[in-house]
Amino acid sequence: MNHPGYFVAIFGGAVAGSEAALQLSRRGIYTVVFEQNFLPYGKIEDGLPKWHVKLRNKEEEKIDEKIKQPHVFFVPKVKLGRDIDFEDVTKNWGFSAVLLATGAWKDRPLTIAGIDDYIGRGFYYQNPFVAWFNHNHEPDYDGLQLETYDDAIVVGGGLASLDVIKILMLETTLQALKQRGYQTGMFTLEHEGIAKILESLGVTLSDLGVKGCTLYYRRQVCDMPLSPLPANPTAQQLEKVGAVRAKILNNFQAKYLFRFRECHAPVEKIVAGDRLAGLTFRRTNMVEGKAVPIPASDEEVRSPLVISSIGSIPEGIAGMPARGDVFRIRDPESGAVEGYENVFALGNAVTGRGNINDSLHHGRKVSEHVMDNHLHWLEEDYEELLRQTSREVEHKISMISDQLTKKNLLPAETLQALLQRIQEWQQRVKYDGNYDRWIASHLPPRLENMLADANGQH
Repeated sequence: MNHPGYFVAIFGGAVAGSEAALQLSRRGIYTVVFEQNFLPYGKIEDGLPKWHVKLRNKEEEKIDEKIKQPHVFFVPKVKLGRDIDFEDVTKNWGFSAVLLATGAWKDRPLTIAGIDDYIGRGFYYQNPFVAWFNHNHEPDYDGLQLETYDDAIVVGGGLASLDVIKILMLETTLQALKQRGYQTGMFTLEHEGIAKILESLGVTLSDLGVKGCTLYYRRQVCDMPLSPLPANPTAQQLEKVGAVRAKILNNFQAKYLFRFRECHAPVEKIVAGDRLAGLTFRRTNMVEGKAVPIPASDEEVRSPLVISSIGSIPEGIAGMPARGDVFRIRDPESGAVEGYENVFALGNAVTGRGNINDSLHHGRKVSEHVMDNHLHWLEEDYEELLRQTSREVEHKISMISDQLTKKNLLPAETLQALLQRIQEWQQRVKYDGNYDRWIASHLPPRLENMLADANGQH
């Protein structure tokens, strides 16, 4: 850093953040990736269910390679708004630009008065639930402790809610099989499907004493955001997409044996003692694209467990302009944040949707072939989405870089001062700058490896 240049701070190291670091590095721009967790993998680690072993490993390796590019510095365990002040870093540190790739980690609240009082007592939100599922097998796991229950309720309708209902069905079925002496594992049950495994054993859910869990959606099946709509769709296109969405749901139900109720909106909680004991649902009619409640149609549904999976939003950052649940963006094309010339937002932090499919408004179409060969459609969908993510981020970074080149280069002394500040933060979190060693020492035990070791396969 003996000559003038540019230095960019990126908060968040997952898909959008690492891609930003890669694109800036290719143009010789120094970047520092501040990551709130030990690992920079975001929802690939904590939100992509752990049966996606190959996909998870492949995408995490991609992130690693991007962060290890020349001119990129990494600082783990530092969170914007908690450890670093937003106003301070954007106005006083001297960065050429600040990029926010902080994701959408906060669950959208379920709009039932007082429901959050029962978190951990019969009620959970999607994000902590999936994180529990992904990590509860770890010997030193000290996170959320919960139990899954048969006959649970999931409120949702998007791809993430299908993951949640699938986790519940896998967990409850595995428990029932184990109690009756049947030996099968989560990976086998997920890959083959509950229906196929039970058929091979000559038993049914009823034989196992399992009722199955239920997904409730306030709209119709054709409205579920399971495959994208084209812009300004015709009536014929709407009908075709609706049929694809119905096929996705039907295939999923046939494989994992959960129940589904459309046109049911949750309106009130049912409480027994100090626990949530279910929800009251009100039937709806779809009128001009809106779910309109039907008077006198309330139905009490009792359940030992309710999980809300209605979407994710960005966590608020003190000093960061926001409009409702999302950041206030001046220019959606570049992600420019209102009130700042050097602050930009990328990925889920822009859209406020935890489902990557929705949050990036990708244009991918789900093919009939994938629908007909349903075993791996969700993984293929995610792979294509990540490719779209990279292309969109590359476009935005190009626009940001064009804006940077119109400004003065930072003096070498400023670059050195920023580097010194970054190194001080690395020392605080005990990161010695060896990225590979840090990842290896903090990567959690993988269930597939633990099972292989137990079976003598390693």
